[in-house]
Amino acid sequence: MEYINAKNVLPKEILSAIQTYYQGGYLYIPRQNPPKPSKPTDYQLELQTRNQWIYLKHLEGRTNRQLAKIYHLSDPSIRRIIAKEKVKYQKMKEIIRQILPFWGISSRQLRQIYPSAWEINNAYVIKVYDDKNELERNCKLAQILLDCGVPAAETILTETGSSYAAHQGAYFLLSKKLRGSNLSARKDQETAYKMGAAIAKLHRAFVRCEKELEFWDNSLLKEMQGWVREILEEHAWQAVDRQAYEKAAGELAAVYDDLPKQLIHRDVHYGNFLFYEGELSGYIDFDLSQRNIRIFDLCYFLAGLLSEETDDCFTKKEWLENVGAVVAGYESIVPLSKKEKKAVPCVMECIEMLCAAYFIRIHDTKHAEDACHALLFLKNCESDLFSVI
Repeated sequence: MEYINAKNVLPKEILSAIQTYYQGGYLYIPRQNPPKPSKPTDYQLELQTRNQWIYLKHLEGRTNRQLAKIYHLSDPSIRRIIAKEKVKYQKMKEIIRQILPFWGISSRQLRQIYPSAWEINNAYVIKVYDDKNELERNCKLAQILLDCGVPAAETILTETGSSYAAHQGAYFLLSKKLRGSNLSARKDQETAYKMGAAIAKLHRAFVRCEKELEFWDNSLLKEMQGWVREILEEHAWQAVDRQAYEKAAGELAAVYDDLPKQLIHRDVHYGNFLFYEGELSGYIDFDLSQRNIRIFDLCYFLAGLLSEETDDCFTKKEWLENVGAVVAGYESIVPLSKKEKKAVPCVMECIEMLCAAYFIRIHDTKHAEDACHALLFLKNCESDLFSVI
């Protein structure tokens, strides 16, 4: 260590003060520890989550006016939030421009369509992964679905023949853009019937995928009895009434062993099913695909319709009509067992409890409350559900 004469670096008044305590020797002055970064408060975390949701819904096509109404903000506030969130992705956008030559293409038009996906020249979609294994699994899954005649995105190989490109610790998968577009929640029973049939066709193809690929074997029941219960207990059952939890979880446990399990999509909503001229044209986003009870996908989709946040949200009558149409569409391809039909109400309620617990865990109060409102609606619809399924 190099020693420095204190009079060369310290002001006279400070040196004089030190000399009253110590002089004529070597004095080590330790380096000051930098202040520890303060952890964000729960409120700050909630704002971060809210802003991410606003940006996601913006990418899905919601107008600033709709977002302002949903989140009780002004139009200028929504614009500021979107602009701020967009900056976070600017670096990734530039990286994508740099790596497109791996496929021998250039970006005349690059448009973000999802936090991890961009549309290129209206002809391709490039998706960014942190996990190479997840990318490779999804790539193989899409190919199996294509071999089964199911419309999924076709992977474009790089000029060196690889199915993906790696750059700066991320992995990039390029695929052909499927024609058509996703839909916002629709009330007409014809579209609901087509969605039910589309889910069933995907399930039928998934049976083959299970034989050729390994997937996470999950259990809604174990989730309910595990982390969902723990989070609801930690919050003193304020979000979900304990008696309601015990009833739904108990009903699910009573029939769970008899419910068919298979590979499911796990994130079924209109945004992940593409339609062109009124007909299904493609399936997207298999990141959450797993083995679970088969009716999870149907129940998740139908319960999700209750979270529609536009002025044109479903009435009870309209929703029940859609439930009947979706189930009829599904059964036109794959029949449901009596026990599956009987389990639909409690599975829907468990899914909403799971959603409430998840949103509580990530400090998203709004969506946790939305899940609780949907749960209350479902509890009041049990007998009506049995009559339309």
